[in-house]
Amino acid sequence: MPRANDSTHKIFYKGRSEDFIVFVDDLNTLQKWKGDRSVPLTDVLNGWKIFVTHGHGAQGVLDSASKNALENEFGTSDDDDCMVKILEGGEYQTSTGREREGNKNVSMGSLGVTR
Repeated sequence: MPRANDSTHKIFYKGRSEDFIVFVDDLNTLQKWKGDRSVPLTDVLNGWKIFVTHGHGAQGVLDSASKNALENEFGTSDDDDCMVKILEGGEYQTSTGREREGNKNVSMGSLGVTR
């Protein structure tokens, strides 16, 4: 059975000194939230974390955003406020991971032959 081929949905925000990323569940929920702010952010976001790529764009290595980085970019280090600004001003991106095949049953040996 192939693994790691789920779609990933994220919002990429190009900042002045850092690039920020938050993950979302899907585009439909994001659009519903943009039209109706009574939709809770917990329904929109896939994890409550803001990432930075250290200026390496949307495909860079993801690290947790520091309070200092958030304060420098958004004028606040409050996660809720920063996430709203990223969702409002960022670019939606989606990607699908490449399929991989894994070991089916390692206990069967290297050839997969039962004894």
